[in-house]
Amino acid sequence: MSGEDPCSCDEELASARAGSQRAFATLVRAHQKSVFGVALRMLASREQAEELAQEVFLSLHRNLAAIESARHLSFWLRRVTANAAIDRLRRPRLVTTPLHEAADLAQIADESDPLLRRELSRLLSGLQPAPRAVLILRYQEDLDPVEIARVLDLPVNTVKSHLKRSLASLRERMREPQPARQAPMSVATRDESD
Repeated sequence: MSGEDPCSCDEELASARAGSQRAFATLVRAHQKSVFGVALRMLASREQAEELAQEVFLSLHRNLAAIESARHLSFWLRRVTANAAIDRLRRPRLVTTPLHEAADLAQIADESDPLLRRELSRLLSGLQPAPRAVLILRYQEDLDPVEIARVLDLPVNTVKSHLKRSLASLRERMREPQPARQAPMSVATRDESD
């Protein structure tokens, strides 16, 4: 989940478990981009992703004693982030996501094509929460199906089914013609010479 050296991350983890706030802050900085990225792609809302990331790191602080190693920390953060995002997506929505927030997804990506980024975001948002989480963990976090199954606590065959069906669904939806964008309507004026 991060490019941090595992040895130094293990040392920071031990210091954080011993009560060092500096070490905990270092762990948060090392993993915040990945946690936020998964949350943002799952929720498609910068505000909700920020809230969820904050909740994940608060939960980490409360559960530091249970984290055994840097590798376990990465696994734990992926699992908690994905499950918390799925829980949020299952809740009835009280507030709709403004359209301008969809454009924010392009800012987190390193790719240079914001239109492609928005289209992928639109396509992903049409998937159910669990298949969406599987695709994000596979293609954003580069996890194999066995690791995804562990993170989401799903059978490996279910993960493979989600991958296959979701990719087929995305391919099909990409082939569907998109409704043409309507030009702004002009206001007709009545000819006063009649």
